[in-house]
Amino acid sequence: MGDLLVGIDRAKGSVGAQITAGLRDAVRTGRLAPGDRLPSSRTLAADLGVSRGMVVEAYEQLVAEGYLTSRHGSGTRVADIPERRAPGGPEVPRDDDDGSALPYDLKPGTSDMSAFPRAAWLAATRHALATVPHSRLSYGDPGGVPELRTAIAAYLGRVRAAIASPDRIVVVGGVAQGVALIVQALATRGHTLLAIENPSSATQRGLLRSNGLPVVAVPVDGDGLDVDALARTGARAVLVTPAHQYPTGVVLSPERRAQLTSWARDVDGLVIEDDYDAEFRYDRDPVGCLQGLDPDRVVHLGSTSKALAPGMRLGWAVVPHTWLEQVRELKQYADLGSAVINQFAFVRLLETGGYDRHLRAMRLRYRSRRDAVADAFAEFLPEVRLDGIRAGLHLYAELPPGCREEAVVKAAAARGVRVEPVGPLREPGHEATPAVVLGYASLGEDRLREAVALLAEACREVGTGGA
Repeated sequence: MGDLLVGIDRAKGSVGAQITAGLRDAVRTGRLAPGDRLPSSRTLAADLGVSRGMVVEAYEQLVAEGYLTSRHGSGTRVADIPERRAPGGPEVPRDDDDGSALPYDLKPGTSDMSAFPRAAWLAATRHALATVPHSRLSYGDPGGVPELRTAIAAYLGRVRAAIASPDRIVVVGGVAQGVALIVQALATRGHTLLAIENPSSATQRGLLRSNGLPVVAVPVDGDGLDVDALARTGARAVLVTPAHQYPTGVVLSPERRAQLTSWARDVDGLVIEDDYDAEFRYDRDPVGCLQGLDPDRVVHLGSTSKALAPGMRLGWAVVPHTWLEQVRELKQYADLGSAVINQFAFVRLLETGGYDRHLRAMRLRYRSRRDAVADAFAEFLPEVRLDGIRAGLHLYAELPPGCREEAVVKAAAARGVRVEPVGPLREPGHEATPAVVLGYASLGEDRLREAVALLAEACREVGTGGA
């Protein structure tokens, strides 16, 4: 196996890098096929005459890059990598409904679902089924099982610098349900307007409008939400994404954070903090949440959607005491409480450190992919200005002069690449520099590089009048 996969020349430098490169090349060229099981790190190290640590590091690097998978009980195997298409190859048919048939799907807002920690979640679920008393499977506290609220409070205090006692926490079916509950509470208290960021998520705007509360758009600049503009709207509640604004990727500046909480106190208002993407910061430790600055004026919303998978529908709201009873009551009427077994399984994952270990592995994977995208833009589209690069799972790319958003999106799709225009994320009448937003979480480094090369072709075609 060692002779087949890896050739080592100690005169050529780092042996560990040669092992990694040799295995990567074996996967790329098909000498290792999807599903093939690799030898144990101990066995391959003995075959190659190197330390086991070198092989372990090579395996971990290739798992992070998406070439290999590693699961307890099944060893290290070659990942199922979709067939590649080189830049300039034949056109790929497009699914006109959502672009999901495109081979380079850079849809923002998606995580790497193939990385879901199935073995750890299975073990946590088995533990819950084996230990939870029968009586706990009945309808319980609509705010969530006490054990999970305690575990989430400890996690948020440690990781997000939140002031989150268990009694403040309501377990919800993802951030979407948390937003819906808060909007309902606002309406019953006489709020007639909710401020939102501009640009912002179209899905989130639709959710807000479906709950009957009119919205007003507030511009976002390089420091985040413009609080002076917010004050002029007359709204007393605002929904913000301070850790990594969607879609621009801007982090709310310290000055704006202080200004925003001061505004909330002055108008007897409420700040709704959507803390999505906060776990993934690459240039420094994640910035503490806004709720920690003023727990009486900020509702903190978080979930496992980016860290685990959106289909989990598992999240939390840290609610000010003056709003807590009302939000708990609304949760009771909404669904009588979240699924109990999943709550206890997540408790186990938090308490055993499995959640932290998974996040550390995903930060490594996503940072490597972020770097690959940034390097590819520097090579193929250096004239593009990138924002949001310090954190999260997406980038905001301002297009070169002469490139129209829709034309670039169409030309990129013709080459098999899906990116999203930013225009539809802006409220009508608010114009800005043309831009696209793209996610990089679900593709490996090589495919991301190919995607950016194809996007560069699309931009140049559009810029020269080809679309």
